[in-house]
Amino acid sequence: MAQSKLISLANLSLEDLEEDADLIPLMTTDDEEVISKEPVPETIPILPLRNTVLFPGVVIPITASRDKSIKLIKDANASNKLIGVVTQQDKEVHSPDKRDLFRVGTLARILRVLQMPDGNTTVILQGKKRFHIESYISEEPYLKATVTELKEHRPDSEDKEFAATIDSIKDLSLQIISQSPNIPSEASFAIKNIQSDGFLVNFVSSNMDMEVADKQKILQTNDLNERALLCLKHMDMEFQKLSLKNDIQSRVRNDLDQQQREYFLHQQIKTIQEELGGVSYDQEVAEMRLRAQEKKWSKKIQDHFQKELAKLERMNPQVAEYGVQRNYLELYLDLPWEHYSKDNFDLKRAQRILDRDHYGLDKIKKRIIEHLAVLKLRKDMKSPILCLTGPPGVGKTSLGKSIAEALGREYVRISLGGMRDEAEIRGHRKTYIGAMPGRIIQNLKKAGTSNPVFILDEIDKLSESYQGDPSSALLEVLDPEQNTAFHDNFLEMEYDLSKVLFIATSNTLSTIQPALLDRMEVIDVSGYTLEEKVNIGAKFLLPKQIKEHGISKSDISVSRSALSHLISGYTRESGVRGLDKQIAKLVRHTAKCIAMEEEVKTSVAKEDLEAILGAPKLLRDKYENNKVAGVVTGLAWTRMGGDILFIESLLTPGSGGLSITGNIGKVMKESATIALEFIKSYADQLGINAEYLKKNNFHIHVPEGATPKDGPSAGITMLTSLVSAITQKRVKSKLAMSGEITLRGKVLPVGGIKEKILAAKRANIKEIILSSDNEKDVAEINQKYLKGLRFHYVKHMLDVVRLAITNQSAVKSLPSTK
Repeated sequence: MAQSKLISLANLSLEDLEEDADLIPLMTTDDEEVISKEPVPETIPILPLRNTVLFPGVVIPITASRDKSIKLIKDANASNKLIGVVTQQDKEVHSPDKRDLFRVGTLARILRVLQMPDGNTTVILQGKKRFHIESYISEEPYLKATVTELKEHRPDSEDKEFAATIDSIKDLSLQIISQSPNIPSEASFAIKNIQSDGFLVNFVSSNMDMEVADKQKILQTNDLNERALLCLKHMDMEFQKLSLKNDIQSRVRNDLDQQQREYFLHQQIKTIQEELGGVSYDQEVAEMRLRAQEKKWSKKIQDHFQKELAKLERMNPQVAEYGVQRNYLELYLDLPWEHYSKDNFDLKRAQRILDRDHYGLDKIKKRIIEHLAVLKLRKDMKSPILCLTGPPGVGKTSLGKSIAEALGREYVRISLGGMRDEAEIRGHRKTYIGAMPGRIIQNLKKAGTSNPVFILDEIDKLSESYQGDPSSALLEVLDPEQNTAFHDNFLEMEYDLSKVLFIATSNTLSTIQPALLDRMEVIDVSGYTLEEKVNIGAKFLLPKQIKEHGISKSDISVSRSALSHLISGYTRESGVRGLDKQIAKLVRHTAKCIAMEEEVKTSVAKEDLEAILGAPKLLRDKYENNKVAGVVTGLAWTRMGGDILFIESLLTPGSGGLSITGNIGKVMKESATIALEFIKSYADQLGINAEYLKKNNFHIHVPEGATPKDGPSAGITMLTSLVSAITQKRVKSKLAMSGEITLRGKVLPVGGIKEKILAAKRANIKEIILSSDNEKDVAEINQKYLKGLRFHYVKHMLDVVRLAITNQSAVKSLPSTK
């Protein structure tokens, strides 16, 4: 008997009966009659039970671990073997007293007592009769009580309802046994062989999986019919749960089978990879964990990484999300986080590097040296966000490399031209297929440090579309108060950009979003004078092209006069990009002669340019003579830098109408209308016959009609042109002007002064008329740009006429074409 396999008491139910169980308690009708005749002792020892209820006729094993229970069993086993078994109300109570027990229990006989190897005592009990505790008479050494037998009310043998209930209990029991995979099929024989209706109800109730309180309620019910109905109710609930469980299992079985198949295939792939010397998935995870220990990052980031790594370990490597998650974690490991390169605080060295690589650009060089000086004193200063604006080819982008070298930092650059997707800045959410971080995070990963010099090239050429507005996304990047916690959608964590030195470049400020422009420190990078271009060509561009074309310095040299003619005759720009291309042509010509073993002229003079480059192509920006009335030189600003333009006016017989040609915009047309109306209003002061104005039409033309032109700065130029054409007086020689006009006669200031001054110098202009409010702009310009120029500052339009119009009469015939 000691070797018999006993039923566990923790979950005593039909489902727990095992196939090889020796103990299947059964009771015949004769046994039931014998038990009913046995008297119930008036006083019995009480054995508290946890987790189960003993029913009459049922045999169960009990494991006793309490000292009181063990002594009670030994004493009873040595005497009449009868004990009272009562269930605890609260199973958590370790040492129950009389207040912790139900009042109804079962009289039991001890069938066998077994000593277990772990020191506990197991006793096999058979329930006899139910009783009710009247009172407890002692608590030591164990509980004793006076009890009375509870009589059971049995239905008549002819009661059809009771018979139907018993049949339902049997049928339902057989269905549960057939559907439950945990109950052996032999259990059905036990159900079929039970002859006593009362024992069947007790047996099923005892072995059913339900709460102890529900079992106790069935035990306390005196009417057998009611007890059978309660039992049937709980059986029906158990059967429904079993059916639902089987239904769920059948639905998920296919999925589980597929997962098991994939698991085995994965294990085979893993074994094959290891045999071939490849890296297994487990090894990848281990390497990531090892790299993470070496990273210098905050606890918050570390915790997030460990959480995501644990998620990767739980994933099936064959699913698509595994690759996304692995890329996500590798990005975390590749990013520099709190790794910063050490700045070089040698200010003189930094100045030498900036001067070595770029000629001029004093304002930006001064700003970089100032930042380096403050950083040297404070150590943890936030980096400035600069915006270099100016015409193409003046060195804005290449300046970033020099700044990075001067500071001792890494250099990264992204081109924003044409970018129209906000995700290019902030990245995509990693739930999307093909998701990746934004360009900011990608380039920091490439740089390897969190404080590089970061060039945002062509920021004025950002676009927007239905995919978002990248310029709005840059608001967070370029705001020193926000970029300490920059959020990338793919990264899902905040990244500190405050130590990054952002340098944006643009050709114009007009297309930059105002909120974005407000976040940047704007530094104007103007074009170069002729003398500066000559120096840049001789010191930088020519040596660079010689090196790139594989010849030596002794093979070619270009005189300064040749460079000067090359700049004025073959290039038309504020920067030096076109000059670089023309110098490259000269070097290529020499390289071809050397390669073909032809005669090489090592010194290129002014006279040689036409033979190599062809005839000069760009002589349009030279000043034209003032012999014809109505032709005035104006100054304009373009994205390519400063330029000169000619305003031409002509009178034809008519009725005072005004026509304007030359592909000009609305603002310029308004300026022409204002100029003509001002002349009509001030005709007497200008010495013009008002009747003469009524008899003529006025035509204003701005040459180069294929080029769109607009803006208010040609106002005083149009005024002067009309007055010259009406009076047939010449305009002052080598004079140019720029200024906006109003109906009251005021001359308003305009922008782009430095670029316009450089254009005037290229055109050999000697005098310039500007608004008096522009005097402060001229004062900020380096004196070397102003050399050879004379400035006239005016407040009223009449002042412009007095300065510009001479007393010399213009020629009436067309100028010669020879």
